Amino acid sequence: MTPETPLSKRIKRHVAGRTREFFVAVSPGLESVCLAELQAPPLSIATGAVVPGGIVFEGRLHDCWLANLHLRTAGRILMRIDEFSASSFPRLEKKLADIPWELYLRPGGAPVIHAAAAKSRLYHTDAVAERVQASIRDRFKQVRPEEAGDVPDVPVQRIFVRAAEDHFTLSIDSSGELLYKRGFKTGGGKAPIRETIAAAALTLAGYDGRLPLLDPMCGSGTFSIEGAMISGGIPPGSRRSFAFMGWPSFAPRKWAYLKRTSENSLPLPETPTIFAADIDPDVCRSLRKNLEENGLSPMIDVSCRDFFAFSPGDRFSQPGLVAVNPPYGHRLGTRRQGRALFRSVCSRLREAYAGWKVVLVAPEAEWTGDIPFPVFHHPFSHGGLRPTLLIGNIP
Repeated sequence: MTPETPLSKRIKRHVAGRTREFFVAVSPGLESVCLAELQAPPLSIATGAVVPGGIVFEGRLHDCWLANLHLRTAGRILMRIDEFSASSFPRLEKKLADIPWELYLRPGGAPVIHAAAAKSRLYHTDAVAERVQASIRDRFKQVRPEEAGDVPDVPVQRIFVRAAEDHFTLSIDSSGELLYKRGFKTGGGKAPIRETIAAAALTLAGYDGRLPLLDPMCGSGTFSIEGAMISGGIPPGSRRSFAFMGWPSFAPRKWAYLKRTSENSLPLPETPTIFAADIDPDVCRSLRKNLEENGLSPMIDVSCRDFFAFSPGDRFSQPGLVAVNPPYGHRLGTRRQGRALFRSVCSRLREAYAGWKVVLVAPEAEWTGDIPFPVFHHPFSHGGLRPTLLIGNIP
């Protein structure tokens, strides 16, 4: 057993053993979905509240780890380090000098500093970032080598600094790569949708794995893979690493235990309940290979079919949920062609999917007027666009 040092005792007392504030970044429009996730089992965190840009909650360090592991609709999770007011660079430097960076960072590589300012006298974000980086270097000059210990190969750390009306908030990123990067899928379709958006859409539609899920324009299979993780009880972060694994406070044995007890995957079904289809044979072959490599083949059946020629009654004995993300964007033809395709998709859904629940992505808000059945509108941001999730029941 490694003997405790004064530094490790401080880390345990001030970081691991203390309730802290965390910020969950969420795509605009999906905050309520993510908050419901946070409050429901297995997280059951009751302190969450929606704020501009996402959600804040209070919890212990392991709550942050588990939120990274389980939240399907979160973008990244930051842990608050400090907040203070500063209207001049000397004042900023003084406040930064008081931050015990050794509790949050390991010595060695410099973290990436992300600085933003709004209505602040210290509006030069590069200069702010330089001061933060300098304060970290100066602080580690004071840490005794015997306390620093061995420096493992750790992921790049990111510090987020936000100045609003001279009030500074400093946070450290616990996630690393954005959380939509599950570690399951490689490649992308012609009109890919982020995993976090697909998970939110399925959640809003009430999908729980009991009814069939049809992904008839599957592309790289985002809806299908998210559906498989939901129905199989697979945590979305179970195949990836996180930035918090490089923190001085990280406890590998505790994390292994938490992860192991969280991964109570449900038994695989005898026959697939999720059906993915695409008109492109190469797309289907690529998806099948990906599913085999990730152990999801028993849950998802992939076939090469034309959406407009397929009748769900030929395959399904009962209605389920159909999730459609029609191709759109500059690479897929003109705006007029995209809207014509969208109208054709809506007509086919109305004609062949009576009694089904539907998730449909409308690339532009005005296109939602083409829907021939009642739906709820959920606008969101995606790659600079403002598409709309449409959730409803086809009469």
